[in-house]
Amino acid sequence: MNRLSLAAALLSCLLPAMPVSASAAPDPALVTASERSGFVRTGRYDEVIALCDAFAKAYPDAVRCFDFGTSPEGRPMKALAVSRSGALTPGAARERGLPVVLMQGGIHAGEIDGKDAGFLALRQALDGEAAPGALERLVWVFVPVFSVDGHERFGAWNRPNQRGPEEMGWRTTAQNYNLNRDYAKADAPEMQAMLRLVNDWDPIATIDLHVTNGAKFEHDIAIQVEPLHSGDAALREAGRALRDGVIDDLAGQGSLPLPFYPSLVEYDNPASGFEDGVSPPRFSTGYFPLRNRLAMLVETHSWKDYPHRVRITRNTVVSVLERTARDGRDWLRLAREADARAAQLAGRPVPLDYKATDASRTIEFRGYAYAREPSEISGALMTRYDETTPQVWTVPLRDEVVPDRSVPAPGAGYLVPPAHAAWIAEKLDVHGIDYTRIARALPRADVQTFRADSTELAAATVEGHQMLTLEGEWKAGPRDVPAGALFVPIAQPKARLVMALLEPQAPDSFAAWGFFNNHFERKEYMEAYVAEEVAREMLAADPQLKAEFERRLREDATFADSPRARLDFFYRRHSAWDERHNLYPVYRTEHAPR
Repeated sequence: MNRLSLAAALLSCLLPAMPVSASAAPDPALVTASERSGFVRTGRYDEVIALCDAFAKAYPDAVRCFDFGTSPEGRPMKALAVSRSGALTPGAARERGLPVVLMQGGIHAGEIDGKDAGFLALRQALDGEAAPGALERLVWVFVPVFSVDGHERFGAWNRPNQRGPEEMGWRTTAQNYNLNRDYAKADAPEMQAMLRLVNDWDPIATIDLHVTNGAKFEHDIAIQVEPLHSGDAALREAGRALRDGVIDDLAGQGSLPLPFYPSLVEYDNPASGFEDGVSPPRFSTGYFPLRNRLAMLVETHSWKDYPHRVRITRNTVVSVLERTARDGRDWLRLAREADARAAQLAGRPVPLDYKATDASRTIEFRGYAYAREPSEISGALMTRYDETTPQVWTVPLRDEVVPDRSVPAPGAGYLVPPAHAAWIAEKLDVHGIDYTRIARALPRADVQTFRADSTELAAATVEGHQMLTLEGEWKAGPRDVPAGALFVPIAQPKARLVMALLEPQAPDSFAAWGFFNNHFERKEYMEAYVAEEVAREMLAADPQLKAEFERRLREDATFADSPRARLDFFYRRHSAWDERHNLYPVYRTEHAPR
């Protein structure tokens, strides 16, 4: 028996739910280093490049290997388009009405199960051993490694809370971006390349392959899908059916799947239970529902060994292929209908974020016996798990998820003044959002403006940004809009995404990420001796102002005790005050500009 036949036989023993042919060794060019090692190791990125070319050479009628970007360190970002239909380009897929499913591995390159499982499932699907007939009815776009530079930051302890492979990549990119925090703001070149790929192919479903963190327990995989709590109501039923169907498939193959991300409510305390939710659009499962498309987050459990994790990831990939082949055309119809409904959201309330209510239900969770005890190392209370003793945890799960903050969509759209038009246009292009440029000025345009009543800057930066929380409201009034402004209509399929980026109180808006922080800084001041003179003149000229000032002195001790606040009272009412201070520099309009 040669080495590849031996590897196939070993794989068959290790992974009983994964059909592998032991009678004939596969083409060595199509076998990963991981498979040859019995799923102890994972290969380097040059293997991805070689495999991409090898699959295209071995199956020229069914596989196209192509670059969709270049990493900051100069590596090609590889993707494979796979179909037995002959449709290996976005145009051909659209022309034939085929559903496209995008699967990406290695967005966190230390969590690399998706790469090795994806290549294994790819070979088996092409050979008819897995998902028979599926490739005739869909196009599979497979990105083995999204964070390619992070993949090459290789080390044995890059994931200290994960069992295998022996070495793996790093969580972030060479520029230290966490790509699964970047979908909305799209800072990283890798994310910009991915979103261009998404715009080209318009996948009906995107499958994001991860390995979770967290406690030790028996469950081996979590499957989350949106829309389910969020997004278009009709698409939610498709999302639920996809999630439940994949979970049923996995359970039938011996896995212990979960329908929620198993993150403890109270850090390191299993008794606290779990809370479901909807991720904001910095994450894949928060982003794609805003485009009226399905998104699945796959999280294998980090404390399962690598062969186990590759098996269940492979099984998930195959299940998704089978369900996309069966239901994908229906999903496309639902998505087209959702696009049409999204274009009619003007004036209707649109959730900006979601929360779990206080309602909970008790679940039985397959954990291990554990003890909570003080640590002589850290001095904190710590949890010690006993993996030799399975234990059912009876814990609360809060999984009633509802909108938190909602705002009505503007009647026509948003106006971006020319001072910010250039960079926002680049962001909108990356997201595939429609807009137009206004050639002529709009003097005293009837718009709505948002002025912050309070601002709160985050204490530390996130992804290189100092995030900003704003409280305030939109108010109608005239505003000069110079020529060169952008008009971003709400009447478009990506209306929810438009609002997620341009509503200042949305959790991943450009404002929230700090792109407009300059506008919430005070730049001009009135010196105290000048303010003293101005205040006396204003008090003498305006009895109503004098009465308001004296009332504040009586009723507000903090104000009365602050010389600066007292002088500011007058400065803010003087024509010298900066009228644009705390004014969000994007406007809403109820009427499309003409």
